[in-house]
Amino acid sequence: MRKIIINGGKPLSGEVAVSGAKNSVVALIPAIILADDIVTLDGVPAISDVDSLIDIMVSMGAKVNRDGETLEIDPRGVKDVPMPYGKINSLRASYYFYGSLLGRFGQAVVGLPGGCDLGPRPIDLHLKAFEAMGASISYEGESMRLATDGEPIHGAHIYMDTVSVGATINTMIAAAKAKGRTVIENAAREPEIIDVATLLNNMGAHIRGAGTDVIVIEGVETLHGTRHQVIPDRIEAGTYIAMAAAVGQGIRVTNVLYEHLESYIAKLEEMGVRMTVEEDSIFVEAQENLKAVSVKTSPYPGFATDLQQPITPLLLTAQGRGAIVDTIYEKRVNHVPEMARMGADISVVGSQIVYNGPNQLSGAQVKATDLRAGAALVIAGLMAQGKTEITNIEFILRGYSNIIEKLTALGADIQLVEE
Repeated sequence: MRKIIINGGKPLSGEVAVSGAKNSVVALIPAIILADDIVTLDGVPAISDVDSLIDIMVSMGAKVNRDGETLEIDPRGVKDVPMPYGKINSLRASYYFYGSLLGRFGQAVVGLPGGCDLGPRPIDLHLKAFEAMGASISYEGESMRLATDGEPIHGAHIYMDTVSVGATINTMIAAAKAKGRTVIENAAREPEIIDVATLLNNMGAHIRGAGTDVIVIEGVETLHGTRHQVIPDRIEAGTYIAMAAAVGQGIRVTNVLYEHLESYIAKLEEMGVRMTVEEDSIFVEAQENLKAVSVKTSPYPGFATDLQQPITPLLLTAQGRGAIVDTIYEKRVNHVPEMARMGADISVVGSQIVYNGPNQLSGAQVKATDLRAGAALVIAGLMAQGKTEITNIEFILRGYSNIIEKLTALGADIQLVEE
């Protein structure tokens, strides 16, 4: 068993660099299957989700070379083979292989996706889009089969019943090589969608409107190799900004795109957090007298659901009473009892999280129940007096590149131990 041990209460300072976006790269790697030549990604984070995706690509016949943050993939040897359930089940983003395999081979047999348990996250919007593009769907044990009876998939007019990042990206990937035009209405607008569209367009796709609620894709017959820089991870950036405000004595967070974090930064400013936004970085001062606020998540450009948990420890330092409402994932509350175990005045009341502050947290044994809950517990552990032990840390390592090394460089007493 692996766990993270933190001796908290130590002021942190210095500089921390944000890695490439996890929510981009988990879609970019499957999308490369569509290429007819080598594709190179720069700024690839060192996270376990990437490790799993590389293993899957290699098992399918791709050649992969990794050098630090650079990932070179030659997909020409990829075969249309059933994809292994074990690796697929370990990450939610495995569903992007549906779109890329449909686009390349006209069929796909893929294990059902896994990932964090955040409540209902059905893939019916993905399947509705694929059916509109000519695919039939059947189930084979723990796998799903999508097929077009030998015909390539075709363009379609698709309206997303709810805003979905995954379904928008998956449809866009499949449509890149479909016959004819695909129109996605009520599309999600997240920066990661623009990043995937940029990669596909650099490979020769014809995609317009990414970043708006209507995306138009004109299918092409072939896609070529290219080189692509992964955008910075806005969720990692938001996590480190919250940490800097909670325990920092002056921390600069670099490789940040402010425009990806505007609603988040606005909420921090409402609390009274003092920071300086620079061209590609944000300097967070030491804080005092923060004010409690309420948070409500919503699709981009609103307050990101993935930042709801990482901001919670910072909220606990503020004076007053506030609430958190997550309109995206109803079960994103599992960090609350763990923080209460550390002495926080926080609870789930109906459909919202309610807290009172300020709080002085104490070290405790806690468990990461999902990726962003794990990040919240790391920040809480840094804030707390005494020793905090976090188990289930595989969740954390899925999405935070070199987190132990980055925090140690800021002066944190943190280590990963194996028992």
